[in-house]
Amino acid sequence: MSFSGDDPWLVSFHDLLSGGERLDCGRPELFPGELHRGNPEETAMMIQTSGTTGMPKLAMLSHRNLTAMGESWIRAVSIQAGENWIFISPPAWIVDQMWGLGVALFGGMTMNFPETPETVLEDSRDIGPSRIITSSRFREELASRIRVRMGDAGWVKRCLFSEAERVGRAVVSRQVCKEPTPPLIRGLYHLAAMIIYRPLLDRIGCANFLSAYTGGHPISPDVISFFRAISLNLKQCYGLTEGGGIFQIQPDEEVKPETVGTPLPGVQVRIAEDQEVLVSSRAIFQGYYQDYQATEAAFTQGWLRTGDAGYLDRDGHLMIIGRKEEIIRNKSGDAFSPDFIETRLKFSPFIKEAVIFGEGRSFLTAMINIDFGNTGSWAVERMIPYTTYMDLSQQTAVE
Repeated sequence: MSFSGDDPWLVSFHDLLSGGERLDCGRPELFPGELHRGNPEETAMMIQTSGTTGMPKLAMLSHRNLTAMGESWIRAVSIQAGENWIFISPPAWIVDQMWGLGVALFGGMTMNFPETPETVLEDSRDIGPSRIITSSRFREELASRIRVRMGDAGWVKRCLFSEAERVGRAVVSRQVCKEPTPPLIRGLYHLAAMIIYRPLLDRIGCANFLSAYTGGHPISPDVISFFRAISLNLKQCYGLTEGGGIFQIQPDEEVKPETVGTPLPGVQVRIAEDQEVLVSSRAIFQGYYQDYQATEAAFTQGWLRTGDAGYLDRDGHLMIIGRKEEIIRNKSGDAFSPDFIETRLKFSPFIKEAVIFGEGRSFLTAMINIDFGNTGSWAVERMIPYTTYMDLSQQTAVE
């Protein structure tokens, strides 16, 4: 590969390797010496926060933070050397850095990148990754596409998928309640996995998944249940940039669609009196770059304040209600989390976005943004005429 231009910072990978080889020959003691000088507490990277509560800040993470998170994941999840992982999230997201520089190095995983954003599903089929973490929105859209495609299928395929999903949900609900699955239902589930689920998962590049995780934003429990019903081991997880990445996951045998699971080994989570989720571990960040005031405000008695409200159930699973500062109260004083309701509304393949409001009112209101593609296809099948997005949204059948 060759480059044109006079920028001294831009060189080919071949030239970079050649320069490194020449440097190593001339100064063989340089690399070991620099490695020995390293300090685990030195800043390894600065990751920009999401900015959900204000202006984004630069969170400083040390080498120890990253290795501690990687070690916690390896202790919690049985990752074998050589397993494939595929990056499909923005590199600026803490999750990609957590896996690429922490978990992957500890576990000896092979890292893969899709060729383009448009070829993610095709590349995933070719690579056959065993584990993956995606945003909640990615899973919501994928579930929506699957449901719409099945709805457009022929009568036989539609009925088979509907019955297979019903059997799958029966198995999932018994697993959640820790009840034994009757032999007949278990047999039907394995049969459905072979003739229906497996081909479907192969088409969306998920056939080889041992575990799939979703994070970044609360996801509807219905989405989790849907994918688990079609035999995809999808689990919701929880974390934040300041916490070094994801520190809360669902154990394989204890997946509850409504929760984000239990803490990783070495991580402590507790609930404050005002319901805020607090966390402590060796992976907690060093602070915000050149913002001592914000760094001090991020902690209370040595515990990192997540800014999220939640509670622990009787099994120690964490349930996230929503951002603490976004909790609203109606006229009667009852508290609601708009986010909690919005994520459940968006399970519908016809709803793209939803916004809940009603602070101080006697009722809550939902502002719905319909999915133009899915709703439009539904209208065409039923011979409902429309011209524009606004026209479609005002159709009586759609309302």
